[in-house]
Parts: sequence; C-alpha cells; structure tokens
Amino acid sequence: MLELLWLLLPAAAASGWIAARRSADTASRRPPERDPAYFRGLNYLLDEQPDKAIDVFVRMLEVDGETVETHLALGSLFRRRGEVERAIRIHQNLIARPTLSREQRAQALLDLGLDYMRAGLFDRAENLFLELRDTKLLQEQALEGLRVIYQQEKDWEKCLQVAEDLESIGGRPLGLERAHYYCELAELARAAGEEDRAHAMLKKALGASKDLSRAIWLQAALEIAAGDYKAGARLLNRIAEQDPDLVPEVLPQLVECHRRLGQRRELVALLEGLLASRGEPAVLLMLADVVQEDEGEPAALRYVAQHLGPRPSLASLLRLIRLAERAPNAVVPDLMPVLRDAVERLLERRPAYQCAHCGFNAKTLHWQCPGCRRWSTIKPVRDLDH
Repeated sequence: MLELLWLLLPAAAASGWIAARRSADTASRRPPERDPAYFRGLNYLLDEQPDKAIDVFVRMLEVDGETVETHLALGSLFRRRGEVERAIRIHQNLIARPTLSREQRAQALLDLGLDYMRAGLFDRAENLFLELRDTKLLQEQALEGLRVIYQQEKDWEKCLQVAEDLESIGGRPLGLERAHYYCELAELARAAGEEDRAHAMLKKALGASKDLSRAIWLQAALEIAAGDYKAGARLLNRIAEQDPDLVPEVLPQLVECHRRLGQRRELVALLEGLLASRGEPAVLLMLADVVQEDEGEPAALRYVAQHLGPRPSLASLLRLIRLAERAPNAVVPDLMPVLRDAVERLLERRPAYQCAHCGFNAKTLHWQCPGCRRWSTIKPVRDLDH
C-alpha cells in the first residue's frame, strides 16, 4: 500500500500546487489553503482503500488545460503497475469531460486503448485505435497498437495493411515483418492445399526480405512435396550457407533430398564440409548414421569418438554411449545405462531454442518470439553455450 501512496503523491501534490497558484492569482496576499480532499485521499490510502482514494483524487483534479496531463500520467502509472481496471477508470473519466481539446481527447483515447489491450479486451482497443487512425491524430501510435492486436489474433492480411500504412506515414522499414506475414499466409495456403497461392505469397515474402530463410525453407518444402528434390536441395543448401544456425533444422530434409537423388558421395562430402566449418553436433550425428549404415556400429563408434574431442556436445556423448553399449568390447558395461540416463535427463531439461533479443527459451522453433514479439530472433541453442 505504501507503494501506491508514493504513486499518487505526485498527482496529489500537483493538484495542490495548481490550486495554490490559482489562489495566488486571485488573492495574492492570502496564503493558499490545502484542499481537504487531499488529506481524505491520503487517509484512504493509509487505510488500504485505494479505490476510494482514486475517486477523491479524480474529483479533486478538475479537468482543464493544466490538469489533463496529471490525469494521463496517473492512468499510465496504474497501467504500468498492472492495475489496469484503475487505469481504465481514470481514462474513461477523462474522456467523458467535454472541455478536452481534440489533441487531449486523442491522447486519452490512445491511453484507454492501451489499457484495454493490456486487459486483453482487443475488440475495444481496436475500435479506439481505428477511431484515432481515421482522425489522423496520433496515427502512428494507433497503427502500432492495431498491428500488435492483429498479430495476436493472427489476422495476417490486416497485419500487412497496417504495416504498409505505418511505412507510408512513419518512414520506418517493416520489410522483415511483412515478409513473415506473407510466410504465415503461405503456410495457411499450403495447409489448405493451395500450392499456387503459397508460391505467390512466398514470392512476395522474398520481395519484402530477399534472403529470409523462413521463406526459402517453405519454398524447399513445396518443391520436395512436388518431388523436385534437386530444387529442394538447392534451396536448403542456400539456407545452410547464409544462416548456419539453421543447419540442424534443415539437415534431415537436405539428407533426404540427396538420398532420393542417389547422391550418397555428394552427401558425405557436404556433411564433412559442414562438420569442418561449423563443428555442428547434428552434422556429426548424421555422419555417424551414414558410417553405421556403410560400415557397422564399431566403425560408427570409432568415428564419433574421433570427432567428439574438439567440440563435445551432450547429444554426441549420448550417441557414443549408446554405440559403446552395443559394442562387443564395451568398457564398464554397468556404467553405460547410468551415463545414458543422466545425459538424456540433461537434454530433456535444456531449451532447444532461445531468443537472441530477450532470452526467451522454447522447446520448438517460433518465427515470432512469444516474449518480445520480435521476428527472426529465436535461434537453436548450441550445446557449448548451455
């Protein structure tokens, strides 16, 4: 409760100062008197009755050109503290006053929309932001609010329209965001069996952000589904070259394309090149599979043991343990199940992906971070980092 007291003291003090200044203007020789409502509000706060205190302070702050900012600041403080219902009450009270100028009413509408959005009342927030957009007051802030709402609702067509409007009035490039919106539409089209529309959306995505790995990956998936493994491999190789962090993700499809094309030698050369340049554990495990298929488990065991030292990983260690368990000359067989179980538990607890911007951890790949809502910031976690 003391925190709330400190929150409202500045607003109450401001109102007292305003009242004192007005009194000085009309009776300069008479010392100003403190409004009794000020003390009633403080008593309510001390008695842990914040709603009654808000009522007192709202009534005490007469809305005119000098006190509007105090109302707005008070409401914003409540919203930032998570006390959204109280912020809504203050902003609704402000909007109901007929003495506001157009600019003041626009700011109050924007703040009320932010209150509604914080409370999850997206339909009410949307209506307020649309009103601001149409009046062209605080248009950029209103459009940004709409973009957040439409992203939450996964209305990608509206996201695109809002992003284009924002670019036209604010000059801020949103090519990456628009490219992801097109990718979302492409995925929906692909799920509905509309391959032509999916291709069209991906073409627009690459037009907005020419090297977006997500769009290239979706193109590869469409080519593979159509049986064009050569085109699929070419696109996946492009991702591996420009975005090495995604190598573990595209590797299974890349291997499948080479196998379908009967390019086993080319596949081994590709994997060995990736292993030499990146030391990626997923590449080592895939090469171990190839060696195991060609030469058997003992050869795979030797291969993993040989390449594990320079850049060890939990996944590679687990593969080594499993191969050693089945080898005829396994060392200390009773220890192997214990090591295997311990490593498996470690792998289960660790996140598979992490946002490079806010550190959000995830088990699956998100193109938009659920934490900071940025696009293309979530990357696979490297074993050596965790």
